[in-house]
Amino acid sequence: MITGSEVYQVVEAMAPLYTAAALGYGSVRWLKAFSNEQCAGINHFVALYAVPVLIFDMVSTNNVYKMNGRLIAADTLQKAVLLLGLMAWALWERSRARRAGAKAKAAVSSPLQWVITCFSVASLPNTIIMGVPLLNGMYGPVSKDLMKQIVVMQFCIWYNVIIFLYEYMAARRSASAQPPASSEGSAKISPSSPVKAAAAAADTNGNAVAADRPQEVAGNIEITEMAASTARDGVSGETTAAAKEVSSGEVAPVEEEEASAPAPSMKHVIWMAVKKLLQIPNTYASFLGLIWSLIAFKCGFSMPKIVEDSLFTIRTTAVGLSMFSSGTFIARQSRFVPCGYKIASFSMVIKFLIGPVVMLFASLVIGMHGTLLHIAVVQAALPLAVTSFVYAEEYKVHADIMSTGVILGIFISLPVTIVYYILLGL
Repeated sequence: MITGSEVYQVVEAMAPLYTAAALGYGSVRWLKAFSNEQCAGINHFVALYAVPVLIFDMVSTNNVYKMNGRLIAADTLQKAVLLLGLMAWALWERSRARRAGAKAKAAVSSPLQWVITCFSVASLPNTIIMGVPLLNGMYGPVSKDLMKQIVVMQFCIWYNVIIFLYEYMAARRSASAQPPASSEGSAKISPSSPVKAAAAAADTNGNAVAADRPQEVAGNIEITEMAASTARDGVSGETTAAAKEVSSGEVAPVEEEEASAPAPSMKHVIWMAVKKLLQIPNTYASFLGLIWSLIAFKCGFSMPKIVEDSLFTIRTTAVGLSMFSSGTFIARQSRFVPCGYKIASFSMVIKFLIGPVVMLFASLVIGMHGTLLHIAVVQAALPLAVTSFVYAEEYKVHADIMSTGVILGIFISLPVTIVYYILLGL
């Protein structure tokens, strides 16, 4: 049974995380020490430098020849089941939206975004910072190596899968945004749409109006200027009235017309995403670390101390700056729980109920039992990994949910994991 001193060890591991998050929150909310651009720069440094170095260090120091095959198989099965289930839901949701004629709404809130978010929340736990001290108190030192093996699988496979999905969405948006070639060498806008006609008239006068992304036009200033411009150029009163209706919220944003922007092929979008994936540091860090581990543990040599110390200097900034960036993100929001209490509660259910339950069934299918089964389930109930927020903020996809999952998850994880520990021991 976990003792009071072992609970205190977990609190010791949690306290520095909240110190960094609180410092980031106070620096932006009260001291105004960082601008939005500077906050983005901090997160960018973590994503491009600190996390890749951390990945290389974790993967390169893991003995791949002594990994527990059953644990890795159960962890892989859990994540594969969750990902495939979420992808099936996304395909069904997209087909349903098309049948309902809600293409514009589906483009704004892509089901693929929710696939990435739900998968990250459910299956990517904070195994090193929180898992090692907590499970060490519950199951002894054997849990430390097992936690590291799960982290290595996350870095080598699952984070690369997530980044590929992020890049896939970015490549699809980029390909769709490219205007088709015409005889006059310019984008073709249908004259049947009064709002697009107004946008075209505004564009001829040098006004930057994002007609192809109407959901990003904020306030009434742009619409008012667009209406005034169309009036000066002799556009009909119907066009001006339509622009005013959009500014007053009476008319929904106009959907993109398929004739003006043909959908890119799936093969082209996937190739664009793969090329981008092969250019980011995380990919190199994970596979170079894996190659080093295969060679080093086979031949019996270690990393030179000068290289090891250099890596240590950078990787130690990863977790602290990630939490600091999470604090700055929350400070820039209008409320402490940016995603709202309803979504926050839903994410906690996914994290602390669905994820561990799927891991339990996956472990039983693989044939795990005893202490190994208990460790697999309890680690699945750990809070969301801080790295997940870093990528969500970098790609601007549900960073509010990720930040809430990290902050609240650390608070909730201790009693939840203790409950799982007691139930599994019955």
